[in-house]
Amino acid sequence: MKWEYKTLCLSIRGLMVPNVNAEEIDSALGRLGREGWELVSALDTNAGAGASFELVAIFKRPRDA
Repeated sequence: MKWEYKTLCLSIRGLMVPNVNAEEIDSALGRLGREGWELVSALDTNAGAGASFELVAIFKRPRDA
């Protein structure tokens, strides 16, 4: 089986305390799920001192032959 991949980057707001918009994440994940994408990994980008800049989500789905 062959796969295609998609990467989604979502901003994490807030200077000292991260502020993640759960509704924005739910909306993006739901849209990609309806398009056939499966979430395979999620991570944050380290800004140092325990802070993060963004959430990175990696998806895959079967590729048409």
